[in-house]
Amino acid sequence: MQDEPTPTELIKAVADFLRSEIAPAIKGHNGFKLRVGINALDLVTRQLALAEAGDATEAARLKQLLGTGGTLMELNRVLSEKIAGGEVDLKTPGLSEHLWQTTLDKLAVDQPNYASYKRELETK
Repeated sequence: MQDEPTPTELIKAVADFLRSEIAPAIKGHNGFKLRVGINALDLVTRQLALAEAGDATEAARLKQLLGTGGTLMELNRVLSEKIAGGEVDLKTPGLSEHLWQTTLDKLAVDQPNYASYKRELETK
C-alpha cells in the first residue's frame, strides 16, 4: 500500500493538468487525440471509483435472480444462456429492473454526461 496521492488522485491530477494547461495550446488532429486521452483518463478515474461497487451489486442481483452463485462473468453467462434459451424474459420478475440498473451503473462510468442518463437520474 502506498501513501497518498492515490492512483485515482494521480490520474485525476494528470487529466486536469492536460485539460487546463495543455489542451488550450493544442489544435487540430493532435488536439483531438489529446481530448481522447483526457477522456480515457477520466474514464479510468470513474472506473476506479465506481466499478467495484457496481460489480458487487450487479452480482448480488444476478445471484438472487438466478438462484445460483459464481463470478460476475459466470453469472452473466448463465443469464445470457437462459435468455437465449427462452428460460427467462422480460416477464421474469426482477429481470427488467436488473437490466435497467446495470445499464445505469455502466453509464455512470462510461458516459455520465449522456443526456438520457442525466434525465433518468432526475426522475429517481
